Amino acid sequence: MIPGFNPTDYKKGSEVVLKVNKITSKQRQMPFKYHDLPVCVPNEEQKAKHPVESENLGEILMGDRIEPSVFDLKFGVNEECKVLCPKGVTAEQVGVLREHVSEESRVQWFIDDLPAAQRVTKQKGENEYIAYEIGFPLGKSEKGADGKEITNVLRNHVILKISYTSSGADTNRIVFFEVVAESVDYQNEDNLVKISQACKARGNSKQPLSLLSAVTTIGYTYTVEWIETDTPWANRWDRYLSVKEDGQIHWFSIVNSLMIVLFLSGMVAMIMMRTLHADFRRYNSDDPEEADETGWKLVHGDVFRPPSRPMVFSVLVGSGIQMLGMVMVTLIFAVLGFLSPANRGGLMSAGLVLYVWMGALAGYFSTRTYKMFKGQNWKKNTLATAFGFSGTIFGIFFVLNFFVLGAKSSAAIPVGTFFALLALWTGISLPLTFLGSYFAWRKTPPEQPVRTNQIPREVPDQVWYMNPFFSIMMGGILPFGAVFIELFFILSSVWSHQFYYLFSFLFLVFLILIITCAEISIVMCYFQLCSEDYNWWWRSYLTSGASAIYMFCYSIFYFTYLDITSFTSIVCTLATRW
Repeated sequence: MIPGFNPTDYKKGSEVVLKVNKITSKQRQMPFKYHDLPVCVPNEEQKAKHPVESENLGEILMGDRIEPSVFDLKFGVNEECKVLCPKGVTAEQVGVLREHVSEESRVQWFIDDLPAAQRVTKQKGENEYIAYEIGFPLGKSEKGADGKEITNVLRNHVILKISYTSSGADTNRIVFFEVVAESVDYQNEDNLVKISQACKARGNSKQPLSLLSAVTTIGYTYTVEWIETDTPWANRWDRYLSVKEDGQIHWFSIVNSLMIVLFLSGMVAMIMMRTLHADFRRYNSDDPEEADETGWKLVHGDVFRPPSRPMVFSVLVGSGIQMLGMVMVTLIFAVLGFLSPANRGGLMSAGLVLYVWMGALAGYFSTRTYKMFKGQNWKKNTLATAFGFSGTIFGIFFVLNFFVLGAKSSAAIPVGTFFALLALWTGISLPLTFLGSYFAWRKTPPEQPVRTNQIPREVPDQVWYMNPFFSIMMGGILPFGAVFIELFFILSSVWSHQFYYLFSFLFLVFLILIITCAEISIVMCYFQLCSEDYNWWWRSYLTSGASAIYMFCYSIFYFTYLDITSFTSIVCTLATRW
């Protein structure tokens, strides 16, 4: 049962509201309002009768635009070939429909907060099983009555199969919403009775509606089937979130990541238990020749020398802590079920709000690191922390919105939402960042265990494999290897308009990633110090951070399989991946 959600009870004959949302496509990767298409649109009276709640921040950012529909549904009352409307269309509107059909756009509807689903048959080895995909296709190629293939077919007749469970006359609850979309050519008929009659007779000589023909009027019809089932209301999302296809692969991802962690843990243990033990034994020896300092011991007077560009380093540390805190808390809430797919936009909203509140952590750790490097201008450092990473992301977001606005996509952010984001940033995140910085500045910085030499020691020539670029790039491979399988499922969910809900797997992989990053940084820093190179600050940050480069390259590789043709979609996709 999803925490925080209460069931809605229906009586037989009571009104059931169907809400329309958006259309999505893998090829365009931009959502569009369903009512922007030449379809049946409710009038003002119908909108006032079935008002919908305003979208939350996450829904707006995801392009959701939920509106009432013209469907007239009564609980438990079956309907056969009921006419929505005969919609007159122009050649330009037919071209818009044809474009969306050719891009394999899918329609997103809701009943009782359950999304419309389409039944599909999938293959797993030699066995077939039934699965459900979110939404249903706006159109597709079909065979006509003569057996010939007809392209650009619009599916203008939908069969709404609504499953419900009943425990009494007044306690009926909807547990599933399936849509079967069909195409029927009504020959530009605008008479409601004739359209309904043609719909009922479609089984005899069904001829699909091709948008390549001379279309001036489109008849939209629907059939309603109410199906009683014994599925409990608490389990009504099970069919949407079936794991038959990839559950074992997630476990393989966890085992693969654990193997990498065990390998790195063994390396760290070997260094600590063997190498350091031998070094200390030699240094504590009475033999003066064995007690000569070598390796990492030689740089003890320079190892805590501040890095180059200490303010930039401090800002990145603070921004990283802010992001880490946001991801950690978000995943904890998601694992507990509070950010399930039933709560549309909840994941995005929670991430944004938590990121804003984590500004206090960013200011605290950024200033504390900066003060440890003997920095004096803590206010400038705080402003850089508050506006550096967030300002860059907001700037990219602002520019991309013009492209999306030009494409007339529902993902275009309204002006009011922009002001809301600015208010969150400047009204909450900025003051919290200064608050955290203030407490960090007043606190005594951590003392270094050894005194730093006044004159920097000369760094000897390094072997080729200790070159900063090479060692950093090599260090980023293992963290990426620990998460790339789960990364594939995340990208599939983001770009294929599917639900990602296996947050328990993701949380485990995230913990493994943190451990892997820490251990690979320890190993690479030890090798660097043994080579008498004490410039370890930036290398320790970039070694595990290089995994982000591999993730970016992998996302570009995944992008080549998306078959995106729209220029605006390509620009937005590449920019968001960056």
